[in-house]
Amino acid sequence: MKLKNLLWATTLVIVPGLAAADTVLRIGLQQEPTSLDPTSDATASIDGMLTHNVFESLTTADESGAIHPRLAKSWTISEDGTTYIFELEQGVLFHDGTSFDAEDVVFSFNRAMAEESVNPSKSIFKPIDSVNAIASHKVEIKLSAPNAFFLFNISRGDASIVGVESVEENKTNPVGTGPFTFASWTRGDRLVLAKNAQHRDADNIQLDGVEFRFIADAAAATAALMAEEIDIFPGFPAPELMDQFEADPRFSTSVGSTQGEVVLALNNSKEPFSNLEVRKAITHSINRGDIIDGAMYGRAVPISSFYPPHGESHVDLSHVMPFDLAKATALFEDTGLAGSELSLRVPPFPYATRSGEIIQAQLAQAGVTVNLETVEWGFWIDEVFKQKNYDMTIIAHTSPNDLGNFARGPDYYYGYDSAEFNEIFAALSTETNVAMRHDLTVEAQTFLAENAPAVFLFQLPRLSVFRSGVEGFWQSASVLYQPLAGVTMKDASQ
Repeated sequence: MKLKNLLWATTLVIVPGLAAADTVLRIGLQQEPTSLDPTSDATASIDGMLTHNVFESLTTADESGAIHPRLAKSWTISEDGTTYIFELEQGVLFHDGTSFDAEDVVFSFNRAMAEESVNPSKSIFKPIDSVNAIASHKVEIKLSAPNAFFLFNISRGDASIVGVESVEENKTNPVGTGPFTFASWTRGDRLVLAKNAQHRDADNIQLDGVEFRFIADAAAATAALMAEEIDIFPGFPAPELMDQFEADPRFSTSVGSTQGEVVLALNNSKEPFSNLEVRKAITHSINRGDIIDGAMYGRAVPISSFYPPHGESHVDLSHVMPFDLAKATALFEDTGLAGSELSLRVPPFPYATRSGEIIQAQLAQAGVTVNLETVEWGFWIDEVFKQKNYDMTIIAHTSPNDLGNFARGPDYYYGYDSAEFNEIFAALSTETNVAMRHDLTVEAQTFLAENAPAVFLFQLPRLSVFRSGVEGFWQSASVLYQPLAGVTMKDASQ
């Protein structure tokens, strides 16, 4: 692609804590969080901005999902797979100047595991029996049983290592050990990070800062890119406009994969959704192809269970509960729901609002009226996710290895509780044999397809638009976070 002369962020951006001549990467995001603490809030954009940028964990993952050391520089595992000894990096400082050591790891894990913990992924800590500092920079973690996902799970933002001195302020003034420090947050507009000159890898980091711009509206996102006000928009919300950027020599585009299963979530904790026949009727009403064409302009892959199509253990289950309008109509008649009304509350993201309109029309064809309501993200978190105040909703679950969402019991927002599925997932979580874990993953997918605790719609693609000259930014998302220490920018004239 021919490169054109561009006026870069190095001369345009003036933000608190950063000079006008600094190399500042400007990133567009749809979702603004209500908190900046990944250990207390499930909002994916917190991880996307802060995990492994401001906060660090013992381990990290690369774009492929492979695990690497982070605050733990190495580790050993006992023969029975239940005891991990982590050797920690030394000389590391939190951004407030306090020292990092083994006691911070013990504090962070005990806080996440505590009965009163509000950690959004508290279940990933359940396999842990104990966490002990056995030297100033050595930690022993004992598990109740081998866990195939343990090293991966502790790379997540939920397992960020936080300081006892600063933890209470992390919701609005996050303090970690990462390669960037928190500079400012202007709600409704932007969040700014500055390079941490004291970081152990500071000499290898080109960026002086990062500016995240919150732009939920697809038209506004397009305008900001075209005006060169931002450099990257990962998860670009207007798939219908990708062709425009592909034809513009100032930009490059990518269609990557994510771990995000987009589902029509059903509130299984109440009637009529606790009735399997009703869930079957809703599922048979849904034409995934029409949703993908209408909401994603063909740039997505349908799913028939809660597992990514590019995953190594994926199995095609589209035959289990396919679109069948006649069958759906008959099931609604049999269950007494024909002519009834249901509510559908969706967050303000284009993939959800567009899908909601199509699903509203599809259920109407099957004889059910859907009252569609678009709500703000904060409202969705409080009312839908936390209070289960909904009938149906549409959301992308973007965490990896998250089949266990359906084993979280009746208190989770699905309200789904199945002893049979819980048993399957418990076996999957502790199985370390690759072949047997594959078989259990297929069994779990099949169970969900047959029992329809949600309607599985499509895998959320990562549609990204980049200004030419930006390198090192992941095209696919195997995890929720996006490390930025390795991203570089160069003048497009070079």
